[in-house]
Amino acid sequence: MPVVERLHAIEILDSRGRPTLQASCQFSDGSEGSASVPSGASTGAAEAHELRDGDPQRYRGLGCRKAVANVCGEINDVLQGRAIDSQEALDRTLVELDGSAQKSRLGANALLAVSLAWARANAAKQRVPLYRYFAQMTGFGPPTVLPRPTVNLFSGGAHAGGQVPLQDLLILPRRAQFIPKALEICVAVYEAATDLIADKYGARRLTADEGGLAPPFSHCEDMFEDAMLAIESAGYRPGEDVCLALDVAASQFWRDDRYRLEGSLSAESMITLLSDWAQRWPIVCVEDGLAEDDWAHWPALRSALAGQALVLGDDLLCTNPSRIQRAIDEGAADALLLKVNQIGTLGEAAHACQLARDAGWHVTVSARSGETEDNWLADLAVGWSAQHIKVGSITQSERLAKYNRLLAIADSTSLPIAG
Repeated sequence: MPVVERLHAIEILDSRGRPTLQASCQFSDGSEGSASVPSGASTGAAEAHELRDGDPQRYRGLGCRKAVANVCGEINDVLQGRAIDSQEALDRTLVELDGSAQKSRLGANALLAVSLAWARANAAKQRVPLYRYFAQMTGFGPPTVLPRPTVNLFSGGAHAGGQVPLQDLLILPRRAQFIPKALEICVAVYEAATDLIADKYGARRLTADEGGLAPPFSHCEDMFEDAMLAIESAGYRPGEDVCLALDVAASQFWRDDRYRLEGSLSAESMITLLSDWAQRWPIVCVEDGLAEDDWAHWPALRSALAGQALVLGDDLLCTNPSRIQRAIDEGAADALLLKVNQIGTLGEAAHACQLARDAGWHVTVSARSGETEDNWLADLAVGWSAQHIKVGSITQSERLAKYNRLLAIADSTSLPIAG
């Protein structure tokens, strides 16, 4: 049984140059592991609380020294010398120790860093790859397929300065059967898109937070039209070889019960627009098509898109089991965007994943806009048998670290991509 010898943490910088945490965990037998936690830009109101210092003299108040101190101090003091028999037991202890509704006392960033570092140390102790450890902790069984990548092509919204309200348009290599080919296709389409925006807009290869291209689109539909052109230019067939996924992030432009999307739309008009887009373009997934608190209209959105596209909940669900259960009961969605730092520990995220799976939903394991070079997310998506993985674009080291880990897992397992 693992016995914690020491917990430690340091403040590091994420891909946007903002502070986050890296924690390390050492067991009494010498096994050890470390992990870095991400941070989001487009965040749901129900997300677990990231503890920030609030000191305007450091990183505009975003420093994480308090969270670091909580890992090295109170959390280490409670866990040091304790034998803990499972990830669930560890995470339950962390949640009880914090004691607040949204982990605001010790910080969800502190708790998650410890949860992940302990998992890495335990995988090392058991001498198993991290993805196998994740599979074992959930009881899902050994993975038989790998998640299909959904890759940011164009970005707007909170990720790109809001030149268009829509947050991300992603490509999904539909026909690829293995990870190497899937990534090859995505790179080809991305490169074709960079050529296209240079010719069409005179735009340089400037990217948003997650690596998506961000040319000065005049209208939302320009994103779809240019994506189709890029797919064709790369030699692929839209809707057959490559499909689209749309991250609307509608909470960002929902005010006074209206959607400020190139005009002022009612919820009913917003649903009609999204349904029209799904019929006109090969969109197979719509994420956060309505605002996170517009619960009354989500079932109508799901009904409108049935048979056309998955209705994926991000801000709506916040990887929170109670919100997921409500969405299941009300028929508000049929897919979960799983972000571990939205809930704060691996154990709680696993519960969220199980709820979604039991309801017959699809699961997409997702990175955040503020990422690190740590690659544990790829192991998590594989170990928890997610149908899709959403890392960002096909550039930038914090994104490529996850894709390269997927390539390594694909090489060692020879597993195909989920159908």
